[in-house]
Amino acid sequence: MTVELRHLRALLAIAEEGSITRAAVRLRLTQPALSRTLRQLETHLGVRLVDRSTHHLELTAVGRAYRDRAAAAVAAVDDVLDPLHVGGRPIRLGHAWSALGEHTVALLRRWRQEHPETPLELLRIDERSAGLAQGRVDVAVLRQPVDLAGVRAHRLLSEPRLATVPADSPLAGRASLTLADLVDQPIAVNVETGTTTLDLWPAGHAPSTVVQVANTDDWLAAISAGRAVGVTTSATAATYPSPAVAYLPLTDAPEVTVLLAWREPPGHPAVADLVALARETVGG
Repeated sequence: MTVELRHLRALLAIAEEGSITRAAVRLRLTQPALSRTLRQLETHLGVRLVDRSTHHLELTAVGRAYRDRAAAAVAAVDDVLDPLHVGGRPIRLGHAWSALGEHTVALLRRWRQEHPETPLELLRIDERSAGLAQGRVDVAVLRQPVDLAGVRAHRLLSEPRLATVPADSPLAGRASLTLADLVDQPIAVNVETGTTTLDLWPAGHAPSTVVQVANTDDWLAAISAGRAVGVTTSATAATYPSPAVAYLPLTDAPEVTVLLAWREPPGHPAVADLVALARETVGG
């Protein structure tokens, strides 16, 4: 049997919908037809990709790893077939939040000046790999490592952590803060892509109230409204200056390492140029 794009799209739809029934509706197939397509793919690979033994359909460990590769392959084919990219497509730089902070504009401007023939698209994707796992970007700015096969990462810089508090909070008038200063406050945590967890505090001395949000905009809104305080990096202060919040040095929190990651082999011929320019721009 020859594996076709329809087999990969079937797996991706099942993974995203968490249900063969819903995936079949999405793909405009009958449920038996979609089940046969999945079995064909599993038979060809000689592994089980989907666990159907529980009430809630789940991908197996092998299935989760294969899903990422399938997503990248489908994205690559779709890109090749896109009429807008016949003459060469833009290179896509993904980020989950704040891009490169204060260095973002400099990188975009320098790229435009030095590589006018290849547009650079900056894409915010609220996912831990910033779209790299799904093949939606060519290079990604990461603030935590991701376990993806065939991905190479380079350390760009380290960013100091900052406390973020409402502008009218008594804490806003301080020159700096410590983790202990935030313990009695509700903490806004970006559970999708953030780098802040309660593990940042010593065991037994973490905040007791967590306000969970799904992206940086909601995180900032929660703090601006006085519902919580937060911990972020200097990149957020540079990207999201706001009169409604105060960003203060957090003196006892470790810095966050910023990585630039891409697949090997690269998915765009200009990846090496972008990596080199980013390193030069940030001095890394």
